[in-house]
Amino acid sequence: MMEHVEDAVLIIPLWADLLAVGLGGIQGALFASGFRGDRRLDLLGVAIIGVVMGMGGGLIRDLLLNVLPVTLQSNWYLLTATGAALLGMLLAGVFQRLNGVIVGLDAIVIGLFGAFGTGKALTLGLPVAPAIFVGVCSAVGGGILRDMMMGIPVSIMHVGSLYAVAAGAGCLVLAGAHALGAPLLAASIAGIVVTAVIRLLAVIFDISLPEQRALHRRKVAVETSAIPIVRP
Repeated sequence: MMEHVEDAVLIIPLWADLLAVGLGGIQGALFASGFRGDRRLDLLGVAIIGVVMGMGGGLIRDLLLNVLPVTLQSNWYLLTATGAALLGMLLAGVFQRLNGVIVGLDAIVIGLFGAFGTGKALTLGLPVAPAIFVGVCSAVGGGILRDMMMGIPVSIMHVGSLYAVAAGAGCLVLAGAHALGAPLLAASIAGIVVTAVIRLLAVIFDISLPEQRALHRRKVAVETSAIPIVRP
């Protein structure tokens, strides 16, 4: 979800923006429609979550960059996000059976959002580290807003499948390659590929960062082993 920066090196076409928004809308609707019991949502609620998921990352990115959100400058973004959310809601059963395809598309969307955010930040003159930060926020922003609206713990802070780590790695590759002189388009493609591959491998092989409690137990075990045992 990136403004069409008039840059001779990188031009993000409208269809790529709308593809990312649409896939995000579908994923948000699928997520919201899966809740049961007290957390179940009506049709409007599911649609709103889908729209937030599809457009949230771009809104956060542009707010961080202090520019007018590109998603509010064209009718197509909101229409695409709403239509995708309704599609995801109506065809939830079908999409659930295509879970592998959805996971693959999700990995690509994370890479797209991260690349668009980092690329836009670099184009506007931000240094490498802040540009990477903006890219990661763009990649995970929709999911964060979704979880906050649903009143559940933010998913990227849980023991999971390297959601934010994959985005960060891809953004780092993009920014690093561009700093070394690579064209921004080639660097963006490399960043998207790296993000998608890391995300898919994490899901397939159930890779995650260590749990905080596990680290704490390990530290306690080490400290305890260093305490001398006085035997009578």
